[in-house]
Amino acid sequence: MDPGIVSTHAHTVMGSNAFNFTMNYADTQAATCSTCKVKEDMSNYWVPNLYYRAENGSFIPVKQSGGALIYYLQRQDEKDPEFDKGLVAFPKDFRMIAGNPNNRNHSNSIEQSAVSFVCLGITEPASPELPKHNCPNGLRTQLVFPSCWNGNDLDSPDHKSHMAYPTRTDSGSCPSSHPKRFITIFYEVTWSVDDFKDMWYGDKQPFVFSHGDPDGYGYHGDFLSGWDVDILQKAITECTDNSGVVEKCGAFQFREETEMTGCKVLPRVHEAYDGILAALPGCNPIQAGPDPVVKQANCDAVAEIGDPILPFTDISKSLKWKYVGCVSDPAGQSRTLDGAQQDKPDMTVDACIKYCDGAGYSYAGVEYRTQCFCGNGVAPDRLPSNGTMGVCEFKCGGDAKQICGGYGQASVYQRCSSDDCINAKMM
Repeated sequence: MDPGIVSTHAHTVMGSNAFNFTMNYADTQAATCSTCKVKEDMSNYWVPNLYYRAENGSFIPVKQSGGALIYYLQRQDEKDPEFDKGLVAFPKDFRMIAGNPNNRNHSNSIEQSAVSFVCLGITEPASPELPKHNCPNGLRTQLVFPSCWNGNDLDSPDHKSHMAYPTRTDSGSCPSSHPKRFITIFYEVTWSVDDFKDMWYGDKQPFVFSHGDPDGYGYHGDFLSGWDVDILQKAITECTDNSGVVEKCGAFQFREETEMTGCKVLPRVHEAYDGILAALPGCNPIQAGPDPVVKQANCDAVAEIGDPILPFTDISKSLKWKYVGCVSDPAGQSRTLDGAQQDKPDMTVDACIKYCDGAGYSYAGVEYRTQCFCGNGVAPDRLPSNGTMGVCEFKCGGDAKQICGGYGQASVYQRCSSDDCINAKMM
């Protein structure tokens, strides 16, 4: 956690769209959506990105498979100092970190045992380091957070000291210095490393985390609670089914899949983190162990916070058309925009709008990079869910700086009826 500044390395963030450079509990409750299933959870969960390091020294991001699984484990021990008081819900403004990004060696410490890696598709035990062979069904990174709290501090200077692990990492008893017991959080994130199965070289595995960690000993995670405290406490007390099916908990309400997948935060760091990169984002040379990381001096690769990067092309002044949103256009159903259409390899937002405008239509939508659809309206059930931005992320065939829809989703624009031409509001 680096409040108010750009992080030293890239992360993948799950949770609410209130995520920002500085946050408090009130901010989390102002979120309009979340990638998490439970509506009462407006928390944020984040981990470092994984990259493939090519033989020529470049870096390619490894995709996540299915986001993340966040387990809430109801574990106590009769030897806990306050066992009789039971598990307590995270209070407002609570946050913590697990793991140490500067670590580069394996030890037998409780904190180190909280980090593990599982090679899916191969029968072998979890490992404390990145596997040295391909994982056909993905690489699963696992992280257990400490569950023993000192009962006073919502955070600490190192974001860790207010917490402690029980004697067996994810079970056992809490120390007297940290007598209160939270529910145990356990992260699972799966990475699609099999995409690179034919690109291995040399005698070492080719993956590295965004903080320059080639072994995984410095894997870590962050948690900032945005829970409805009373609802979480109710669930901890009443929802004791251990099947892992969260829908069995009657204390919760649940989000629809489209709301979760369409929940985004506008990027504000103008730095490349995707595609083929010459170096890891930030100032993160690869540093193997066993010695801890040496902080780089005089780093000139530090990015700054900038204006939000919009997921659409602003043509409200130049063409007098406004952005409506990332609209659903599902396969196998009637077209959302059912008028004229064209498919051109050099398609751009401007070209599509001019085509539809010339044909007499008031709506234009670009999709699948090269397709343009025209119409005179959008059915309400095709519009973005309240507070979400959708998944329009394809670069236009004729201009890589513009967005032309996505899978079954179109970037839709509407002709303005007056000089008051305002694009859809982005969170």
